[in-house]
Amino acid sequence: MTAPLLDDDCSLTDLLDDDDLPPAGPPRRRLRRVVVVMVTLLALLAGIPVAVAWYVEHRLSSQLTRMSGIFAALPESQRPAKPAAGAPGAAAVDILLIGTDRRSEVATTGTDAAAADWVPGQQRSDTLMLLHIDGDRRSAAVVSIPRDSWVDIPGHGKGKINAAFSYGGPSLAVATVEQLTGIRIDHVAIVDWTGFEELTDAVGGVDIDIPETVHDSANDVTWEEGRHHLDGEQALLYVRQRYGLPGGDFDRVKRQQAFLRSVMEASLHQEMRKDPRLLYDFLSTLARHVTVDAEWSTTQMAKLAFSLRDFRSANVEFLTAPSTGTGMVGDQSVVFLDQDAGRELWHELRTDRIDEWSSIHWRELTGDVVR
Repeated sequence: MTAPLLDDDCSLTDLLDDDDLPPAGPPRRRLRRVVVVMVTLLALLAGIPVAVAWYVEHRLSSQLTRMSGIFAALPESQRPAKPAAGAPGAAAVDILLIGTDRRSEVATTGTDAAAADWVPGQQRSDTLMLLHIDGDRRSAAVVSIPRDSWVDIPGHGKGKINAAFSYGGPSLAVATVEQLTGIRIDHVAIVDWTGFEELTDAVGGVDIDIPETVHDSANDVTWEEGRHHLDGEQALLYVRQRYGLPGGDFDRVKRQQAFLRSVMEASLHQEMRKDPRLLYDFLSTLARHVTVDAEWSTTQMAKLAFSLRDFRSANVEFLTAPSTGTGMVGDQSVVFLDQDAGRELWHELRTDRIDEWSSIHWRELTGDVVR
């Protein structure tokens, strides 16, 4: 399932048209160096860390693991239309984040993978998040879709949304989310629990506030009230707990969002933005443990990174797909999504108006402190 690494031909210099290059002068290799220096200087002036440009150009393509055929298997006629470019000339970007529950003793995603990314029927999507980045690059939203959401799975009828990954891997997961939301998925990023632990340790751990003492009976762990600094192993226990939490799986989703917010804040903090070594270590770990779609080129990543040079974690809203509650379908405990509220939310995301939606539905947003 894992495709070859990115082509070496795909470089940061591709961001510039041929017309931007000097008409004559040094040999091609020297010219490439000149262009890289020019782009680096522009990045400096724009405020983006130099390490980002350098890393994308020289290291990212050699460490990323890719999965081919994710989008090729989707009939174009059945996919949502691509969004039009916004006022700044950039279209919104929608990335499906998939955390798998594969019970494997070895890594299944990233360059350290010693087992297949996906084996039919052997794992489901334990975590499913839609990351929407507005076209103006000033705001973004992370929408969690509960894994037990009862939805239509193309070709399989009704089922829990996490079963889509089991039935047909990332392609069917994308098709299911696109059908549910009407939002076209641009890219996919998949991580397993091994990668999750490593990413947490790469940022030096995360700080989590626990408002009241709770006990996880499944893992026999008691979380005392107060602030906790969690390493990778502890963070994994934190985000996977649902027993002992008043909201069960809903609180579990909020914990995952709280964790992701902390990771973003840690990876975007000033020390990391200014210190190429810190940033390199984090991005290197990210590249080693995450599998992405083969269509996501180095050039596209560089452009997205550059467009987000002024972005801050405070501009991200975290929320969960609206639901009407839980219930039983046969012997399955499921989550029933709120079709009307969901239709409004997905429309606001498609039209880059999440800020307006959030100002009205602020109670639906995940706060800084969760149970």
